[in-house]
Amino acid sequence: AIIGYFIIGPFMSGVLAVLTAGVNVLVKAKLIPLAAIFIEPAKVLFLNNALDHGIFGPIGYEQVKTLGHSALFLLVPNPGAGLGLLLAYWFFGKGEMKEAAPGMILIHFFGGIHEVYFPYVLANPLTIIGMIAGGIVGTGTLTFLNVGTVATPSPGSIFSVVALSPKNCMFGVLLSVVLSC
Repeated sequence: AIIGYFIIGPFMSGVLAVLTAGVNVLVKAKLIPLAAIFIEPAKVLFLNNALDHGIFGPIGYEQVKTLGHSALFLLVPNPGAGLGLLLAYWFFGKGEMKEAAPGMILIHFFGGIHEVYFPYVLANPLTIIGMIAGGIVGTGTLTFLNVGTVATPSPGSIFSVVALSPKNCMFGVLLSVVLSC
């Protein structure tokens, strides 16, 4: 506990500060889809909730006041990229991870617990490239179509995403999930 408090805690705070600064630059430059470069590695380091509720949530609620929705709410909880990763493991993986993938799909996509796919990325770090690409495509779809949700889908299940999507944004939001997958 002492090591965690004095060594790991400050290290993770530093990582979060760097990621926050990078994301803020991209948001200000209107290059939001590229935020996936910072978001996806942060997610597998279990910083997903800090990013989602600490950075994107407050900015997103300001956008809801003017637009009625915000794409920022889906930068972290979009279940598409994680679903794509788990489907790839299910069809092309080997061993226990392949066997566990169908159950993880249910937990992730329908239950909204994204942390179940983090070990899959950590077991094969090259898969982070696919996760980043999925995040860029999903967020790019949201920004291109000017759609989003009215609040952060938490947990990030497809049910939460649908429940928080305004009717005029539903098609675009679901398209972003499918394309990011």
